[in-house]
Amino acid sequence: MKLTGLSRASVHSYLPYTKGIYNAVEISLNAERCRIYKIRQEKVRLLKEIPSEENLWQSVIAFQDYPFKTATGLPFRYKLKIGKNGEYNRELLIDRREKSKSLTWSSVVLAFENSKGISEEVKKPKALGDIRGVSYIYPILWRFGLIRVPEAIEKKMGKQR
Repeated sequence: MKLTGLSRASVHSYLPYTKGIYNAVEISLNAERCRIYKIRQEKVRLLKEIPSEENLWQSVIAFQDYPFKTATGLPFRYKLKIGKNGEYNRELLIDRREKSKSLTWSSVVLAFENSKGISEEVKKPKALGDIRGVSYIYPILWRFGLIRVPEAIEKKMGKQR
């Protein structure tokens, strides 16, 4: 740029272009992240269009290991427990530092069903009902776009939209 007096964009336009590798056996970390992002977006879109238990389950599968935060701002992730047959057995293992908790699928479904009837902001997790583990379900339902939360809580959970 200094030698030619051209802008950065002009210098780049004169450099030779090398095409990246497509459909390689091993994909880059960024390509993997992009793939997971697209899958997650598609599952959430489908869940919003057709809010059913099966679409909720598919979204929950897609968002394993996603970094969530509770309404108070505490970070957590979850994984699904795998049964003897190698399939997910509908139990969410919450990884919250050293302490690991589990959430049953029935609790998630109950909160999901309770959220369907609420059109206004859900001011706190307990507004979804007296459900075991609702403080972890609340940010999940918010991230899926199924509930609206107050702005102050949205900031604590990490504004993702």
